[in-house]
Amino acid sequence: MPAIVTNKFRLNNAEQFYESFAEASTSYYLFVGRPQPWTSTTPYGGGTDSAPPTPLDNVDDEFMYFRDMQAAKRIASSDIQYAIPRHTWTTGTAYDYYRGDYGAQWSTTTSDIVKTENDGTNLWASTTLFYVISSLNNVYKCMWNNAGAASTVEPTGTSNSELTTADSYVWKYMYTLTTAQVADFLTADFMPVATNSTVSAAAVDGAIRHYKIERAGSGYTNNTYTTIAVNGDGASAEVTVVVSGGAVDSVTSTTAGTGYTFATCDIDAISGIGTPTTSAIVTPIIGPKGGHGFNAVNELGGFYVMTNTSIASTEGSGDFVVDQDFRRVGIVLNPYNYGTTTVATASTLSALKSMTFAASPTPGTFVHDEIITGGTSDAKGKVVHWDSTNRVLKYIQTQWTGVETAGADKNKLTAFAVSEVVTGAGAATGTISALTNPEIDYYSGNAIYAEDRSPITRATDQTENVKLIVEF
Repeated sequence: MPAIVTNKFRLNNAEQFYESFAEASTSYYLFVGRPQPWTSTTPYGGGTDSAPPTPLDNVDDEFMYFRDMQAAKRIASSDIQYAIPRHTWTTGTAYDYYRGDYGAQWSTTTSDIVKTENDGTNLWASTTLFYVISSLNNVYKCMWNNAGAASTVEPTGTSNSELTTADSYVWKYMYTLTTAQVADFLTADFMPVATNSTVSAAAVDGAIRHYKIERAGSGYTNNTYTTIAVNGDGASAEVTVVVSGGAVDSVTSTTAGTGYTFATCDIDAISGIGTPTTSAIVTPIIGPKGGHGFNAVNELGGFYVMTNTSIASTEGSGDFVVDQDFRRVGIVLNPYNYGTTTVATASTLSALKSMTFAASPTPGTFVHDEIITGGTSDAKGKVVHWDSTNRVLKYIQTQWTGVETAGADKNKLTAFAVSEVVTGAGAATGTISALTNPEIDYYSGNAIYAEDRSPITRATDQTENVKLIVEF
């Protein structure tokens, strides 16, 4: 049975996700993790640092995200933005134009007439799309593309009226990116989308400003026919029809009208036009609900949500470590504070276990990424960060780096113990005086996004801006 899940479903999901960031009961955290290299021989991992593996959507992988997680930062409602694929206006490009009926076709007695302006099945599926961002960061919707010719004149201006450029393209101004949007959310592949309140207020619901001649017909009486009424469920739309060489040469809106959700332009019914040999077919182009510019997010396909989270140096009083790398970023929804069932709300959370060494005997120098072993417990871990000043060692324990390797407890993940001597792979030692749990409760909440990357090394004097695109 033929069926379809419409793009409105995607838009609704994006809207619900976007709005949830402002809800008091919801906490989204960006997390970073995976300090250890990707290796092709690692079970459940695979890949290499130059070619990271594709994350798997399964239970085992979600557990794994927590075991090598380093830290998490709460994503504020100000750190998100609706987004759409970026299409920078480029001279020589033939852009699609807006139509409300892509994918439709008619069967006539003489031929099939199929709309082919768009190489996709809907407005947003084309490779060129029907909107552009200009060099001034203005966004325009293409209303007419001069019958598929290349665009050679960049659109400019912010008028609520449609703009016709010298190359006969017609554009509708939608909105302008703010300085903050450019700095925080404009990337090589995506750009923010937002509704301009002035443009929205000026939009006319159900107005018809453009008509497509699907077939010009033949045998008509040459003339210019004015004030021709358009039939449909709206009011007042009128066109001017020019017939040349017995065929319909142009159909131009003289009054756009209001309130149309469907309309027809019956050329054969025009008084004095004659009896055609072949009837023309003209399609009125119906605008989106509310009119062009009423809701730019919906009109331009804003079913992407972008997050932009900044991680500055040792943010969170050291929750985010430096002089270390990470290979995974993701989003976890509503994680708990460690040892509780209370949803975390802190700005940052450490996900690392840590041990503090006694001052005497003086601990040795531990090296990032080396394996450490407890002398009594035989527990194992991997060094993520070593603070020699405060004698604090932060570490992870995974199924590859945190399990015993021999004896009755082989492959068991064992906890370190206070007062035992810990030895590094390079023979550095230290005596544990205290153990500290992470701030985030492992395996709590839901990991809703994960992305594996090549290693990103953090330094004290740098800030990472992590931008993630969630598509609905």
